[in-house]
Amino acid sequence: MVKLNALIPELSVLDIKRSLDFYLNILFFKLEYQRKTDKFALISLNDSQIMIEEINGFWESGILEYPFGRGINFQIAVENIDELYENIKKQKYKIKVEIKENWYKANNTLIGQKEFLIMDPDGYLLRFAQNLGERECDKDLSSNVRKIRI
Repeated sequence: MVKLNALIPELSVLDIKRSLDFYLNILFFKLEYQRKTDKFALISLNDSQIMIEEINGFWESGILEYPFGRGINFQIAVENIDELYENIKKQKYKIKVEIKENWYKANNTLIGQKEFLIMDPDGYLLRFAQNLGERECDKDLSSNVRKIRI
């Protein structure tokens, strides 16, 4: 049996087949298991897990309209961001924020990530990120440094 993470987002989707095609074939997620009669699947990519289930009227907390998941983005850590990014472009899937290197200030440290953003077929915002390591913060911060509080 699959070891489940302590927190796994479950996304309501309009069409389970379309979503599975997107996550498995474009984003390289792995199908861990599914319940076809429930139109449900658990998928993973490296250490990230997501559950997807076709809208069934049970889990909704309000009206669902595109884009789903407003106000949240899911950061998904990947080991080879360039390969994933190139596959998305090859599939001609729309990229919301092109790939770039960002450094986030956390106290006196800079945390580096190479990242890009896309929206899944239902409008959930996905941020793929590859760790670039850490470095000490100096007084001359470049324009791609974002301040975060930790």
